[in-house]
Amino acid sequence: MEVLAVQEKIPCLDLSGQHQQLRREIFEAFEKVYDTTAFSGGSFVEEFERSFATFCNTEFAVGVNNGTSALHLAMLALGIGAGDEVIVPANTFIATAWGVSYTGATPVFVDCTSDTWQIDASKIEEKITNNTKAIIGVHLYGQAFDVDALSILCQKYNLFLIEDAAQAQGATYKGKHVGGFGQMGCFSFYPGKNLGACGEAGGITTSDLVYYKHLQSLRNHGSVVRYYHDEIGFNMRMGGLEAASLTIKLKYLSDWNKRRREIADRYQQELINPQIRMQTQPAWTESIYHLFVITTDDRSKLMQHLNEHNIFPGLHYPVPCHLQKAYTHLGYKEGDCPNAEYLAAHCLSLPMYAELTDEQVTYVIEVLNRYGHA
Repeated sequence: MEVLAVQEKIPCLDLSGQHQQLRREIFEAFEKVYDTTAFSGGSFVEEFERSFATFCNTEFAVGVNNGTSALHLAMLALGIGAGDEVIVPANTFIATAWGVSYTGATPVFVDCTSDTWQIDASKIEEKITNNTKAIIGVHLYGQAFDVDALSILCQKYNLFLIEDAAQAQGATYKGKHVGGFGQMGCFSFYPGKNLGACGEAGGITTSDLVYYKHLQSLRNHGSVVRYYHDEIGFNMRMGGLEAASLTIKLKYLSDWNKRRREIADRYQQELINPQIRMQTQPAWTESIYHLFVITTDDRSKLMQHLNEHNIFPGLHYPVPCHLQKAYTHLGYKEGDCPNAEYLAAHCLSLPMYAELTDEQVTYVIEVLNRYGHA
């Protein structure tokens, strides 16, 4: 069967189509921000916070300047600091661990499973010590982690549960949107996310009034009343322009996520090449497919094959957290998290964004199915 003659490049992610569709609507919103000069915090941020809290079924949302700051401030609001330990997946973007390290606490890395690629709950208990204060679960690639399994451990050992939902705006666990299962949910609205700002932004969801008030203070120089600073705080407010763009995009998010699921369904059903393996999708989660990650034995060879056909996959993530140079002092070595290490060496992220056409998806599938058989 001949491969479709798609000539244009198909990248892992292309934001241009989405922003062309929303150009007029977003620019009109920007004019409102400009006219009111509400550039830092203010009414546009508050509007988005209310909308996003409703979306996540939480009482509150706190807008901040990026997802890494969200993780950092969540740790501080929980009182985590020097001498404390926090359980973190080895297979995640490094920002999950940064949030712990910024407070002076120590990330303790746990391997992922060989099928879902999420943190392996069966390996957490052996890493818990008297210094352990929290577990961060990551809704990886847009798929929810096993919330119940981690919650049981948190209850048993009196630990906090934090959701790193940076890749999972709209993902569900047992029918409920993520972001409201732990003490706090931490989101990134980096432009490439399913819900991405026109600029850098992040957010924290919670239903605890004490955490909510504390987070508001921490992001604003430790201040509730202007020029009175109750603690050492940070300049981590969300901008008005970013918030205005997010409020508009939130209206379209469910439709975009639905389209991503359609594309993912086709990948899962029509990719029949035995040299390609995919992330297992448990029945209790509905992923939003921020990324569609596959593994193969010879990644370089598959990348070359795809590039030759004008398809350009992504790499998420080629070095697991525990083997990053920044964490050499923690003493981890190769073999400590074998599943995460295998994934890092063999993974590729296929093109995945709502604006992919059916023809492009068909082309990607046919090129992948021809790999090793051409």
